[in-house]
Order: sequence, then structure tokens, then C-alpha cells
Amino acid sequence: MSEQRLMETFVELADTLTDDFDAIDFLHVLTDRCVELLDVDAAGLLLASSRGELQLVASSNESARVLEVFQLQANEGPCLEAFHGKKAVSWPDLSSAGTRWPQFARKAWSVGFRSVVALPMQLRSEVIGVLNLFRSSTGNLGPEELRSAKAMVDVATISLLQARSIRHHELLVEQLETALTSRVIIEQAKGFVAERLGVEMGEAFALLRRFARNNRRSLSDVSSAVVTRAPDVEDLYTTGETGPRTKG
Repeated sequence: MSEQRLMETFVELADTLTDDFDAIDFLHVLTDRCVELLDVDAAGLLLASSRGELQLVASSNESARVLEVFQLQANEGPCLEAFHGKKAVSWPDLSSAGTRWPQFARKAWSVGFRSVVALPMQLRSEVIGVLNLFRSSTGNLGPEELRSAKAMVDVATISLLQARSIRHHELLVEQLETALTSRVIIEQAKGFVAERLGVEMGEAFALLRRFARNNRRSLSDVSSAVVTRAPDVEDLYTTGETGPRTKG
């Protein structure tokens, strides 16, 4: 693990005070950096709604997304235990988790994951979500990497709560609710792009994110435009062109 890259990530995760702060993209950065910097193959992040219900917000790949959705539907798994128990949950070999999470263990195994660590996004007594780290091999995450993972989760949690404090409680609650509900639109947009371009869902999502960033638009806004077939996102479908249009 690069110490410099890790420090850069901490700085990146602390930067939530910009006017154009995008909660969904911020949380995708967290899952992406976990896969980049840690000995894990995928990551997923769930946030609690105002009603205290966990919902999927970000995932590093399609397999993690499928497993996270299944975990919520089955109402069993490490993320739920970490959220309600307010402590980290680690399982180094999911082949032995059949008595604890029978449905989750089978599903995880079927999509290629053999071990998992679930870390609550917590500041004192408040838990706002859970980060799940999946590995395709058995074994525990190393002590140093586990400390780094917890540190990234802590920084991200403090950053979100700091944003809430500065923008007032009502504003961030509304923003997080929007982030949760907009996942439906984002999933629809991924399907539109994947079908039109004949690409995998993961690649479709990467195109959406890149287009949004290059055009300085929120991911939710671009996804909504794709679903409604707005003309201002047609460049998204042009191979290799994801930036703003130029007049000539």
C-alpha cells in the first residue's frame, strides 16, 4: 500500500465543503479507494435513511451491488449486524457462515466472494451506514490494512456529519434521502447505457460517472437526463467523447 496515496485519499475524503458536493460520488470514491488501496476485491456502502433503514448507495462493481441488494432483501448478513450492533464484523471464511447467515453465505459464494469485513460508519453513538469489504480469498484482512480501512471510514463519516452540521441538519438529511432515492434512477440509466452501447453494467456506470464529472454535473442529474432521453446527454453515447460539446 502506498502511504502517499493513502494520505491523498484522506485529503480527498475530507473535502466535502465545496458548493457542488455530490454525496453519491463521494461515497463511490470511498468504495473505489478501498479496492485500490486494500487487499480486497470489492466494496459496497449502505446508508441509513431517516427511518433507520439501510439502503445501497455505492458499490465498486456489479457483484458487490448484487450481493448488497440481496443482503437487504434477505434481511441477514454482516452489514446488518455491524449496523445494529455498532461494531465491526469480520468473517474470514464464508463457507463456515451457513449457520449464521445461510442465505447470504450461499449468495456470496455464488458471486465469488469468500470472506467479508463490515465496518460501521459511526461517530460516538450515531451510525449512519456501513462499509462492506469483500475478498475472493479466505482469510482475515491484515492488521495494518484493517486500521487503514477503519481510518478511511472514520474520515468519510466525520466529513459527512461535518457537512450536515455546516449545511444544517435538514439540508443533509434531504441530500442523503435524495442520494438514496436517486439510486433507482441511476440503475435505470445504467441499463439504458448498457443496452444502447452493448456494454456491461459496470462499464455503463463508469461512463455515467465520467460524463458527469467532465461536464460538472451531478450523477443524479445525468442519470435522470439519460432516462428521460434528454438531448444534452447524447455525447455520452459517442465513443471516446465524454466531455462537453464545443461549438465550431
